[in-house]
Amino acid sequence: MIEPIALKDFFISFFTAALIILSGASYALLYAWSKIKSNSRIKWAAYLSYTVLLVSVVVLTRAANFSGVWLALSVVMVLGYFFAPIGIWHLCVRTHAEPTTEDKQ
Repeated sequence: MIEPIALKDFFISFFTAALIILSGASYALLYAWSKIKSNSRIKWAAYLSYTVLLVSVVVLTRAANFSGVWLALSVVMVLGYFFAPIGIWHLCVRTHAEPTTEDKQ
């Protein structure tokens, strides 16, 4: 049977889950902005947002007593949050690239 979490852990879980969403969105936005502006300081801010996301996932995992499949799902989520903006950026760059002479024929 699944153990329910304590009330104090419920509030921690609620706020860390919200922080995961916000820090993941800020990481994606700052990463894209750093690529557009070619500014390394913005990229470091993106990585700082990702660090906040990592800490939030660790706190959520401990507060909600994740183990087994749920712990593996947390790891997959963290990896997805890291690689998704990079993949989306490359997809956008290749999709919006200038057409070559072969494409115009």
